[in-house]
Amino acid sequence: MFTGIITDIGTIRSVTQRGDLRIEIATGYDVTSVDMGASIACDGVCLTVVEKTSDSFCVDVSAESAGLTTIGDWKTGRPVNLERALKVGDELGGHIVSGHVDGVAEIVALRDEGDSTRVTLRAPEALAKFIAPKGSVALNGTSLTVNEVNGTDFGINFIPHTKAVTTWGSAAVGDRVNLEIDTLARYVARLQDWS
Repeated sequence: MFTGIITDIGTIRSVTQRGDLRIEIATGYDVTSVDMGASIACDGVCLTVVEKTSDSFCVDVSAESAGLTTIGDWKTGRPVNLERALKVGDELGGHIVSGHVDGVAEIVALRDEGDSTRVTLRAPEALAKFIAPKGSVALNGTSLTVNEVNGTDFGINFIPHTKAVTTWGSAAVGDRVNLEIDTLARYVARLQDWS
């Protein structure tokens, strides 16, 4: 489990196809404190550490995960939001995030509002019903509050701090974004299906 509070911006060092994708990610984390088999959310996708160097870790990505997320677009040099798994006693500053991405949204508009940036995204139609005003979503692993919803489009706001400590400072129209809906919304919808 994660909180959606990004703690490092990693850089894709290599992407190698070898059965599954093997991706090496350079990080500012103290890699000696990262266990083999640890879960790290990489742009919101929960991935397992399978190898380490002094300043990077490697993960294996199945074809299904690559096809359902933006990982299939990742190239050497790309920055990615990183968050280590939540530990008992850690502060829960965002919301409960599983790292199980539900789909890919697209940025359709950006505009500055003071020092902040208002972003409009388009969700896949099947996921749009789970997104509610003032609800939570995780976008590329970042816990965010939804401002408004209009059909499949929804708006969020990035304050300067978020733009500075995540990859959101370089967001552009047309970018594909990993979207995880709020876990609570998923269960409420499932309960409605049973009634």
